[in-house]
Amino acid sequence: MKTKVTLKEMVGTKIIYAVLLVFYYWMWARRDWHDYYETVQNVVVVFTIVFFVLQAGRIRRFSKEEKDELAVRNLRRTDAIGLKIMVLAAAVTAFGCGIGALSAGVAGYVLVGMILVLSVLRTIIFWVMDSKGV
Repeated sequence: MKTKVTLKEMVGTKIIYAVLLVFYYWMWARRDWHDYYETVQNVVVVFTIVFFVLQAGRIRRFSKEEKDELAVRNLRRTDAIGLKIMVLAAAVTAFGCGIGALSAGVAGYVLVGMILVLSVLRTIIFWVMDSKGV
């Protein structure tokens, strides 16, 4: 089935990238070990490979299609808002580390978590702006 790949879909899949980033950070930064961790790691790696292969085909099809100019402008506005949010979150995290309120391990999880939250917010903001035709 040859359905059109929309910009909404492409923006929405960034959430999956952020979730994968959280899982990989957790795999690299954890300090303990349980028997089921190996199963979780294997599932994440297999899912990543399958997702990237499927996503490569979607991206190739998307690059050949004509773009919606209003949606592209809305995405640029959404990215500008997201940049401001991320700068604020990084500054708060940096100052939290500077005054000793956050340890380095916690700061890493805060930053990776903020990337996940920002990808969800970016998708929501873009979908709202695009549906209203702003």
